[in-house]
Amino acid sequence: MGDKANTAAGAAGRALTADRPASVRNVVLVGHSGSGKTTLVEALAQTAGAVNRAGRVEDGGTVSDYDEIEHRQHRSVQLSLVPVGWDGFKINLLDTPGYADFVGELRAGLRAADAALFVVSAAQEADAVAASTRMVWEECAAVGMPRAIVVTHLDTARTDFTELTAVCADLFGRDDPDAVLPLYLPVRGAEGADGHAPATGLVGLLSERILDYSTGVRREEEPDEGQRELIAEARARLIEGIIAESEDETLMDRYLGGEEIDVKTLVDDLEKAVARGTFHPVLAAAPAADGGTQGLGTLELLELITGGFPSPLEHVPPAVTTPDGQPRPPITCDPDGPLVAEVVKTAADPYVGRISLVRVFSGTLRPDETVHVSGHGLADRGHEDHDVDERIGGLTSPFGKQQRPLPHCIAGDLACVARLGRAETGDTISAKDDPLLMEPWSMPEPLLPLAVEAHSKADEDRLSQGLARLVAEDPTMRLEQNQDTRQVVLWCLGEAHQDVVLERLRGRYGVQVDAVPYKVSLRETFGGASAGRGRHVKQSGGHGQYAICEIDVEPLPAGSGIEFVDKVVGGAVPRQFIASVEKGVRAQAARGVAAGYPLVDVRVTLRDGKAHSVDSSDAAFQTAGALALREAAAEVPVHLLEPVAEVRVLVPDEYVGPVMSDLSGRRGRVVGTEQAGPGRTLVMAEVPEIEIGRYAIDLRSVSHGAGRFDRAYARHEPMPPHLADRMREQAEKGA
Repeated sequence: MGDKANTAAGAAGRALTADRPASVRNVVLVGHSGSGKTTLVEALAQTAGAVNRAGRVEDGGTVSDYDEIEHRQHRSVQLSLVPVGWDGFKINLLDTPGYADFVGELRAGLRAADAALFVVSAAQEADAVAASTRMVWEECAAVGMPRAIVVTHLDTARTDFTELTAVCADLFGRDDPDAVLPLYLPVRGAEGADGHAPATGLVGLLSERILDYSTGVRREEEPDEGQRELIAEARARLIEGIIAESEDETLMDRYLGGEEIDVKTLVDDLEKAVARGTFHPVLAAAPAADGGTQGLGTLELLELITGGFPSPLEHVPPAVTTPDGQPRPPITCDPDGPLVAEVVKTAADPYVGRISLVRVFSGTLRPDETVHVSGHGLADRGHEDHDVDERIGGLTSPFGKQQRPLPHCIAGDLACVARLGRAETGDTISAKDDPLLMEPWSMPEPLLPLAVEAHSKADEDRLSQGLARLVAEDPTMRLEQNQDTRQVVLWCLGEAHQDVVLERLRGRYGVQVDAVPYKVSLRETFGGASAGRGRHVKQSGGHGQYAICEIDVEPLPAGSGIEFVDKVVGGAVPRQFIASVEKGVRAQAARGVAAGYPLVDVRVTLRDGKAHSVDSSDAAFQTAGALALREAAAEVPVHLLEPVAEVRVLVPDEYVGPVMSDLSGRRGRVVGTEQAGPGRTLVMAEVPEIEIGRYAIDLRSVSHGAGRFDRAYARHEPMPPHLADRMREQAEKGA
């Protein structure tokens, strides 16, 4: 690769419109935080002529200008689209956050793309690369997504490109290391005062040409004899790797027989293997030199994207059904087919309102048409199922802070849609007379709780609306209104995710909230059998209050709830007041009898009582029932019950020991382990929920970012006495 014309179809100042799917390339950039993805996108945009030499768009911003939070935090926090034109192709570059807290944005980018560029920084430790990207690589491999690797930050000291490509082959090519090989090797310039020789160009292993970028514009040169000797071994290995993936079974025999395979044949086979997802080339890239327009390796990367990565025509779309679940025939990437598009991202613009980034999988989307919006399957995260018809606004193509109008968006392309008031991330857009629903993509489960309270009465009035809009944007956040603890809880993916959620509430929706300690749903139960007498007698000259009841209380097995039994004989408590006693008992049980937590797993038996023909009433017997339960509780120990979760932790084998030790330190019981694929183990444990409030953060530290877990409620069980005493003290102070 490297012999194609490199004249850019400049995109500056106008929107790119694709008229056929074959000319579209959708590429997602994946990599660890700080690997240089956004810088690489800007370098590609500059080489393609989409921005000027300073990397600026017309309004003075850059292609990465999108969110004020990103500027303040100095990192990407959301998916962004940068379309560029090159050699007659429209390339949609999907820049994703590298930080683990924003993996939901990464998953959205993977959904919208047809191929992936894994960006690896030469300045990062191999452990950081392995922990953050290996699992994503496996996800792409599972669906056959084509992948290539781009090495950045070659200008850092002590960079060894050959060593780094060997690390990539080990990480990403465990099954076939010869399928992860470099296409180019960097050419170093003169050593500086620090002894470091910067990369000034590349040598093409297939073309055997020197590609000099030292002036900021690529020039091709012939290598000298010394350079030819240096590349001979790498070139031979690359050729063997390409031939091993060739569909021509005679090619290897011819090569081993001494035949010189022509470069065009090798390039054609390389591009086919890349498009099939069976060969993963390694390239290098860097921004343009001062005053230049072409960054090192950017031309080669654009040529790989257009020549080696597949078009949307080669991407198998997700399955579709009707909104009520009836199967439909598979869709194809046909601009004339039925309209099927998906909202991969939702954002709020202070001037335009809600903007939806959509990938069109079938048909053609046009401005100002009425479409059907279907959203199903995320009700547990605050997204109610919905089916509505909406009239869309204009179609635009984003570029930095600009939105450039589009006349249409065909199958295979991406665009932004304005004024879809009900559409949320993950929703399906289809024709109003033929509504469809796409199979959803996998969303990470938010497992870090954040309890919030409105800062003021004014904030309280705006809180519900702000939270609803936030949930519509971010399906990786789950909103919970906990009835037991009476807390509003935002379940997030990590601390950075929490910070962004709070900042969006403040800055975008004008809602100030205070974070408060998260409470788990504790329970109370009796430690033994007891009895109580409730006496509520008030005589005040007029109509008084009179109710007396006697109860027995005994503990029941876990999960039994509250049982109420009537054993009154002889009408000591009139029939019309039996229900009143039960109501008073259940109300007191809900309030708790010791530390203010709901009472569960007891049987309350009403055995006797007294009534007055005039002064007895429903309210009096409710009060008597509550008093009787409180008196019974004072006679026996009351145990605190804490929720216990079933926790399943998936980690690389080398972290099983530290993970099990950490779980044991959280009062957890490891109940088993099992192999979960090559090099991975699933650890199953039961852990008190009060001990895993921050486990989403702590597991990341213990496993160096390579661990995942899920949790599910198992049961409530007695809390250790010393911890129960501490919780009672806290409850008394709170009261």
